[in-house]
Amino acid sequence: MEGSLPSPPSRLLAIDAGLRAGLAVYGPDGRLEQYRSTNFGSRKRLRSAVYGVMKDLEGLEKLIVEGGGEVADPWLREATRRGLAHTQVQAGAWRSVLLLPRDRRTGSAAKEQADELARRVIAWSHAPLPTSLRHDAAEAILIGLWGVLQSGWLPELPRELRPD
Repeated sequence: MEGSLPSPPSRLLAIDAGLRAGLAVYGPDGRLEQYRSTNFGSRKRLRSAVYGVMKDLEGLEKLIVEGGGEVADPWLREATRRGLAHTQVQAGAWRSVLLLPRDRRTGSAAKEQADELARRVIAWSHAPLPTSLRHDAAEAILIGLWGVLQSGWLPELPRELRPD
């Protein structure tokens, strides 16, 4: 239609759920656009912040949440209310796709590899480099990478991001 505004690009929001949560936003090209760690401080502040986080993301189409219970439920409820496609995932699911078995033997090894891979995703995506990268933000980045692969936004893991 002539004169109509173009629709905003699709976005995927990935959450490492917790009172201190990691958030990562991916664009339709499968590249990371933004990421951060946020300390909500209390379940009440988390519940009230979820609406604003989602409202501020133009073109939000999908939500991927790692975690469960009281810290994941507000994200899932808001996604349902908005009619967004959403998935709740456990760490083992995305780690089995993105990390080698030797890198998943212990939780500390998995977190170390997640940090290294998240930094490669940031560089590959040409996203702003972190001054420091908290583990919840690193995990949100990888939850989102898993999400864009599962959603078909990337047909396969880019060569630069594949495990050695």
